Amino acid sequence: MPTFRCDLAQTGAPLPHVWSHTVGSGHATLALRADWQAQLRRCHEELGVHHVRFHGLLNDDIGTLVDHAGELVDSFFNADQIMDFLVSIGMRPFVELSLMPEALASGRKTVFHYRGNVTPPKDVEAWGGLIERLARHWVERYGAEEVRQWYFEVWNEPNLDHFWTGSQADYFELYRATADALKRADPGLRVGGPATAKNEWIEELVAFCEAEGLPLDFVTTHHYPTDAFGAPDDDTRGQLAAGTRGVLREQALDAARRAGGRPLYYTEWNASSNPFYAPHDRPYAAAFVMKSFLDVAGVVEGYSFWTFTDLFEEVYFDSTPFRGKFGLLTIHGVAKPTYRAVQLLHRAGTERLRVDGMHPTVDRWVTRHDDGRLTVLLTNHALPEHAIEAARVRLVLDGAPEPTSLTAERIDEDHANARRHWETMGEPAYLSAEQVEALHAASELVPEPQAWAREGEALVVELDLPPHAVAALTFTFDA
Repeated sequence: MPTFRCDLAQTGAPLPHVWSHTVGSGHATLALRADWQAQLRRCHEELGVHHVRFHGLLNDDIGTLVDHAGELVDSFFNADQIMDFLVSIGMRPFVELSLMPEALASGRKTVFHYRGNVTPPKDVEAWGGLIERLARHWVERYGAEEVRQWYFEVWNEPNLDHFWTGSQADYFELYRATADALKRADPGLRVGGPATAKNEWIEELVAFCEAEGLPLDFVTTHHYPTDAFGAPDDDTRGQLAAGTRGVLREQALDAARRAGGRPLYYTEWNASSNPFYAPHDRPYAAAFVMKSFLDVAGVVEGYSFWTFTDLFEEVYFDSTPFRGKFGLLTIHGVAKPTYRAVQLLHRAGTERLRVDGMHPTVDRWVTRHDDGRLTVLLTNHALPEHAIEAARVRLVLDGAPEPTSLTAERIDEDHANARRHWETMGEPAYLSAEQVEALHAASELVPEPQAWAREGEALVVELDLPPHAVAALTFTFDA
């Protein structure tokens, strides 16, 4: 039985809630949907998320810049509707400045079903003019103090041919024009990049900006555990089987070093980069997500999960309730195990205490709240094809007073697992209102009383963790 020991007399370290900074969403036009807005509001209220990021704000379906009878016309109305909503609920955008308006595009290559143009501008100065006008408009509409708290990220994954037909040098010129335009609009606006996949181009962009005297207020990049482990690109399970636990932390530490002290934000990550990977909906992903978030807390400034909702249509809009898509919430707004994992993280304390003890698949974190409560988070997790078994865990808290209450909340095959309940329904492709309500109920976290014992001055708790499980213990004490 693994034993973990924590001395409550210690002074811990700050635990930054990097999971609350930003969350991803697929496509800008989705932000005009009522159901998308309702789900984002819920994420803000229940998960504490502050910013949201999405593709295609400059795409023609938003209409930010269009060619009307040979005249270039700005139309910021749709973009304003999105920003108005975010500001109204107390959120802010992490603005991804993409994709290329057809009126400025140098070519015709597009991506996704909504045909987002991925070519460089045919006139980089005209691109800069658009960015400056849009930024000035927002400063006038929302005020400089508000817009200075937004983030402006230049493009999305320009190191991949799928998203950028130009060269690295072309991207750097796009970055130059964008950064200059934003700072002309207001010197206090924050700009960053390179928004690359696989942690690439970081040191190159840093060196370019330093050599050219350009602002680089923050660094952004993306990674997934399926990125580069030697398995074929179409073999998601093989890619994960070839990986190692904690690889995302290792990559984040290296990226932070290469960022040269600048704030580092991951603006995309998930348990895999496959948009139809069934474990995204299962407890496996919840354990992976909790461990990964806690692994990088203190390494990065923000860690934006891709995405908050299955209202997502890069390939097509899939109507199946559970298909392994990226979201924390299904198309009906049913919480997946990953959503509940982030909810538990949001409820965690802000002081992390050192915990002694090791296990090959079980990880544990003891966190303290300002009011003296303790939250202990535990995961039992391994990547696919790696060995994992159920574990009985023994937690020893030295110097703990007698708790007034101790509850456990669980995520595993039998707890907070709406997909399993859907499977028992016969996997209906279209849900009735009654079925949706039943799935909401099956997704809930249920606090249950947890037993404890005393060993001298120590408080001892034992509990079982199935494979790919999450548990959260909440201790309350008399003031």
